[in-house]
Amino acid sequence: MSQDQGAGSAWDVLEGVNLPRGYRVEITDGKIIMTPRGESHRAVVRSAAAQLEQQLAGRGTVLADAMVDFPSARSGYAPDLAVVAPGAERNGRGRFAWHDLEAVIEVVPPSGRDHDHVRKVRTYGGCGIPLYVVVDQAEAVCTVHSAPQRTGGYREAERVPFGNDVFLPSADRTLVLSTDDFPVDPA
Repeated sequence: MSQDQGAGSAWDVLEGVNLPRGYRVEITDGKIIMTPRGESHRAVVRSAAAQLEQQLAGRGTVLADAMVDFPSARSGYAPDLAVVAPGAERNGRGRFAWHDLEAVIEVVPPSGRDHDHVRKVRTYGGCGIPLYVVVDQAEAVCTVHSAPQRTGGYREAERVPFGNDVFLPSADRTLVLSTDDFPVDPA
């Protein structure tokens, strides 16, 4: 049995539950949180996913809204987009684990700004996810967090205004996201 199979997953509480479409479902501190998705949010996710998939061309996987196993049985995140390292395999639950992720991209809803800018920065950095990109449509800016710290958070953060390219460097490649078509949503 692998290490991932033996540890509990926050997602276990939802096993067999039919989740509604059009909502983001995550578990934070043992609470199930469902957030509706707007059209501008989906537009950013579609654009970024298409760009990443084209650049990866089979040398990695892009997940959208996929449940990822994190090292806590009280928190389960389903990133808007996650770039999975080449060669990574799903665990015994059929999911990827946090250590398989090269990058996470989250589009921040207005109600989730503190969650994505504080709690997820701490969690993703503490898990060692190399890159965490927060797309803030209200501010029309992407924040690229890099240099994760095992104690939580990231040492570096670069703000990139919409209309500029976002660079996502990894060990063997640099992915580039054009933000020209990302819609601003002041709501």
